[in-house]
Amino acid sequence: MSQTPPQTSRPAYDSRRLRAIFDRRAATFDEVAFLPREIAGRMRERLEYIKVAPTRVLDAACGMGADLPALRERFAEASVLGVDISSAMLARARDAESAETEAGAGWRRFLPATLAKAFGARGPQLAQADFSELPFASGAFEMLWSNLALHWHSRPDLVFPEWQRVLKVNGLLMFSTFGPDTLRELAAAYREAERMLGLPPQPHTIDFVDMHDLGDMLVESGFEIPVMDQEVLTITYRSPESLLADVTRWGAYPFERSAAADSQIDVKARRSAVHSALEALRRDDGTIPLTFEVIYGHAWKAVPRTTAEGHGIIRLEDIGRGPKRNR
Repeated sequence: MSQTPPQTSRPAYDSRRLRAIFDRRAATFDEVAFLPREIAGRMRERLEYIKVAPTRVLDAACGMGADLPALRERFAEASVLGVDISSAMLARARDAESAETEAGAGWRRFLPATLAKAFGARGPQLAQADFSELPFASGAFEMLWSNLALHWHSRPDLVFPEWQRVLKVNGLLMFSTFGPDTLRELAAAYREAERMLGLPPQPHTIDFVDMHDLGDMLVESGFEIPVMDQEVLTITYRSPESLLADVTRWGAYPFERSAAADSQIDVKARRSAVHSALEALRRDDGTIPLTFEVIYGHAWKAVPRTTAEGHGIIRLEDIGRGPKRNR
């Protein structure tokens, strides 16, 4: 049975628009990088319980490269490659890599020339690429890592097969993404503002995909033993202005309205109505909450069941086992 494409309230995936968004955000992304850094740390904690020793690791949508040093440290013998759609984000990653290289140059000069060269070859490498159309051969990596990126694609059911393609058999996929409760307060504030102003409701946040649907997509895409879990994080703000400023720095939230839509109503009136709706959410401690549902997932690339010509593959270890039963 094929996976039914998810129904979303966002536009179809547009790689050029996404690249432009993050090119604009790169200069100020440090101000909100605390969230992906926190999630990366929680992903690494989960990774401690998984036995894996890859020789090639891909960070899909690496952004400013914040996760690369930790991946490099965790898999010291591996070649770690980061790809991102944004050239401005990659420029930040290269700057960080250069600073790290210069900091390590002092002790590296004491290494034999051949060893120093090999060490450099295993360091982070960077390339500009769309994470849903990767420019790599099939089976190029033993591990693919992706932190808070998948939700930017309107069809994750199309991304998973591409990630499966570039992994070797039994390779590990480890990712995080946002779930349906993310930014629920902001979505509610816009709905209330549009009601107050007599405007038809418009989407202002992504229609995030449910954890269970993502698990089904993984299996449909050729992964096995998927492990999915989620947690809810709440960030609090002192003002609607600071909340909306962070949301903007994270990327394309809220969705940009067209000039035609803006001509229908005064921009200041709309902003004021959203601020009022956010103020109504203020808690007893004086803060305004903003929810993030974080989904974590990992799975292994399954051994293929058929050849490219469609012939069935039977593994020697499976012969004589008979049907599997639940225990």
